[in-house]
Amino acid sequence: PDPVTRIVTEARLDYTHTPGRAQSAHLAALGEQRIVGERCPSCRKVYVPPRGACPTCGVATTDRVGVGPAGTVTTFCIVNIKARNLDIDVPYVYAHIALDGADLPLHGRIGGIPYDQVRMGLRVEPVWTADGRHPDHYRPTGEPDAAYDSYKELI
Repeated sequence: PDPVTRIVTEARLDYTHTPGRAQSAHLAALGEQRIVGERCPSCRKVYVPPRGACPTCGVATTDRVGVGPAGTVTTFCIVNIKARNLDIDVPYVYAHIALDGADLPLHGRIGGIPYDQVRMGLRVEPVWTADGRHPDHYRPTGEPDAAYDSYKELI
């Protein structure tokens, strides 16, 4: 008989994640419709979501800092493939958003604007879920676009 060269089978991974001090504070603030990060005492950069340590310096971060809620789209992509179990019509825009006061962009979906009008520098604000636990998406604030020099280091 021919040798077995592949086996196809379903796989499942179950895991439990326990957030640490920094993530717990971030999640608690999101429940109050606030966004917080932590500042590195060495390089002074503010990271959102906080990690508990600076990824650049390796120093513990303990100084909690409120950021945003508004921010600037630094880069984005237009998604044209429908994701399984995601009730969002395609196309939609997923972006890196530099929240005001943060030194690292976070990921978020852009809504409230046609996908072909999203651009780098667009000023956006969060739209919270009904339960207020996290932003559902970000929408334009109506402010003028941010100057490229204000976010070019975050691309």
